[in-house]
Amino acid sequence: MDYLVIANSAPMWIAAGLGVALVLFQSILFTKKSVAAGKNMGLTDKQMRSAMVSSFITSIGPTMVILTALLVLIVNLGSPTAWMRLSFIGSVMFEMMAAGFGTGALGQTLGVDQISNTAFANALWTMALGSIGWTLVSVLTADKMGKAQKKLTKGDPGMMKVISIGALVGAFGALLPPHLLSMNRNTVAAISGGVIMAVMILISKKFSHRTWIKEWSLAFALFGGMIVAAIV
Repeated sequence: MDYLVIANSAPMWIAAGLGVALVLFQSILFTKKSVAAGKNMGLTDKQMRSAMVSSFITSIGPTMVILTALLVLIVNLGSPTAWMRLSFIGSVMFEMMAAGFGTGALGQTLGVDQISNTAFANALWTMALGSIGWTLVSVLTADKMGKAQKKLTKGDPGMMKVISIGALVGAFGALLPPHLLSMNRNTVAAISGGVIMAVMILISKKFSHRTWIKEWSLAFALFGGMIVAAIV
């Protein structure tokens, strides 16, 4: 039996659906807790709605990338697995790498060879076991982050902002150099996206009363960079 028949079977849809249902439940729970915490902090309903709208708009660009990744995984691993894994992890690079390691252990190359059922099962196990590490770290250390934060900032809330921004810049900065140095369309996309983002920031500062400009900046930069790279 072709492994894709098993990969797209009803039992796989049910198993994947249970995992996605858990993610949806967590999202609803976190949203309710966030709204309650916001009210305790004195935020108005208008401020919280504005934050939600901004978050939604900002997520549009990255979501398109995930959609592309979803199509890649569907072709190689079936719809249920792609749906579940990207709902959980959201990293096509990790998923494809892990799946490739799983099938490669049996001498079969994902996307090239005809994958056996055993190799498919091996790929699923590799993907699942490979992501347990950061899940365990989150479970075991999440409740200790408050203490760590107090020690790092020494009670200074401004310091936490500096640390957060520094961590964010460092994380994205670590991903950027390979694309800048590759001297291909990735380089064009990276530079174009950066220029577009800089322009959008200047425009948003000049027209600060038009909050939608700032909210859509990331989406414009992502899509603009991809479009320029595709044209050049």
